[in-house]
Amino acid sequence: MSVLPLQLLAPAGGPEQLHMALHFGANEVFLAGRQWGMRARSKNFDNTQLEEAVQLAHSKGATVHLTLNTIMRDGDTDDLPHYLDFINQIGVDAAIVADLGGMALVQKYAPKVELHVSTQASVMNALAAEQYMRLGAKRLVLAREMTLKEISELHRRVSSELELEVFAHGSMCMAVSGRCFLSSELVGRERGANVGACTQPCRWGWTLVEESKPDTRRMDLEQDDKWSYILSSNDLCMLDHLDDIAAAGVTAIKIEGRAKGAYYTACVTNAYRHVLNGEPAEVWMSELEAVSHRPYSTGFFYGNPTQNPGHIDYVRDRLMVATVISCADKPNEQGMYEVQVHCRNKAQASDQLQVLSANYPIRECVLGTAEQWNGYDSYIPTQVMSRAMGTYKIKLPFVVDPLDILCLKQRGM
Repeated sequence: MSVLPLQLLAPAGGPEQLHMALHFGANEVFLAGRQWGMRARSKNFDNTQLEEAVQLAHSKGATVHLTLNTIMRDGDTDDLPHYLDFINQIGVDAAIVADLGGMALVQKYAPKVELHVSTQASVMNALAAEQYMRLGAKRLVLAREMTLKEISELHRRVSSELELEVFAHGSMCMAVSGRCFLSSELVGRERGANVGACTQPCRWGWTLVEESKPDTRRMDLEQDDKWSYILSSNDLCMLDHLDDIAAAGVTAIKIEGRAKGAYYTACVTNAYRHVLNGEPAEVWMSELEAVSHRPYSTGFFYGNPTQNPGHIDYVRDRLMVATVISCADKPNEQGMYEVQVHCRNKAQASDQLQVLSANYPIRECVLGTAEQWNGYDSYIPTQVMSRAMGTYKIKLPFVVDPLDILCLKQRGM
C-alpha cells in the first residue's frame, strides 16, 4: 500500500491520552471540555488543561477539535457563548457540533474556530451536506450508517471545499448515529445518551426470555450459561481498507475511543499511522487484535454490518506495564540501554515484553532485573515492578523514546 492522503484523528479522553495520540502520530485530536461533550464520563479537560492541550498539539503540528455535540436545551445554549469566546481566544481549531442552535452560536462567538458537523446530525445526502455548508460548516462527520459507495456519491455531488470525515475504528452504537433512548428509559433522563452520560445498557449482559408466536418474524438468539450480548454491536476496524476510504473522497479518518485508556489510544493510533504511511496492514492487525475490543467488522461500509454472535463481549490479551520516561543515548559494555520508566502494571524479571514505539516496528525483549527509586536518593534492585506510577530503571537491548510503551501478554492467555 502507498502512503495515503488521509488525516488521522485520534481520541483524547484526558491529558494522558492526548500525549499518547500526539506521540503515536495523530494529525488531529478530538477532545471535550467539562460540558457539552458526548463522553461525560471521560476525564476531559478543564479550561486550563484545554489551553495547555492546544499549545501542546500545535507545537507538534497537530490540530485540536473540540466536541460540543450533545443535543442542547435552552440552558445549554444560554451558557455556551462565554465558553465559545474562550475557545476562540486560545486557538481551538474546530468545534464538532450536532445542534443547529449550537452551530449558530459557534459562528457568532467563535469565528476563528472551524465548524464541523457531528455524526450525531446523521448527514447522509448531498442536499443536507450543502445546507450545512451554507451554515458555515467546513467538515462533515458523516453518519456511520453510510456505505463507501454512498460516501463516494455524496463526495461527487458536493463542493470540493467541503471536507468529509468518517469513523474508521472503534465501538459502534446500536442506534442510528448514536441517538439512543435506552439509557434514558432504564436509568433516567439525566443519564441519557444524547447528553453524553449514556450508561451503555446495550453493552450489559442480558438474560433472554422469549415468548414470540411461531409465525412471528424474529432474530435467532444465542446464550451461554450466563448471559447474551444481543444489543452490543461489533467494533469497527477498517485498517486493511484505508485505500477504499481514500478513494471515496474522505479527508480524515477518526478513531473512536474518548472513554478508553492511554494504551488503547497509543496502540490504535500507532497501527493506523504506520499503515497510512504505507506499511502493510497485516503487519499491524495483530496489534489491534491484542488491544481491548469486541469482535471486529467493517460496519456499514460494504453493506449491513455483522452481528455480534450473542455471547462475546471484550477480547484483550495485552497489558501496558510501563511507559518510558527517558533512555540513555549510548549502550553500556553489554550493549544494553538504561531506560527509566513509570510502572503501570506488575511485571517481573524474565517476563517477555513487547515495546510499542512510534518510530520503530514492534520489538520484543525479556525484562531483566529492575531498580526501583526509593523516593529519596537512590535506586534499589528488585525482581518485580509493582508500584503503580513508581519510577524504575531497566535495561533494554535497543533504543526507545519517551512515551513509548512496554506491554506484557496477559498470563494464562
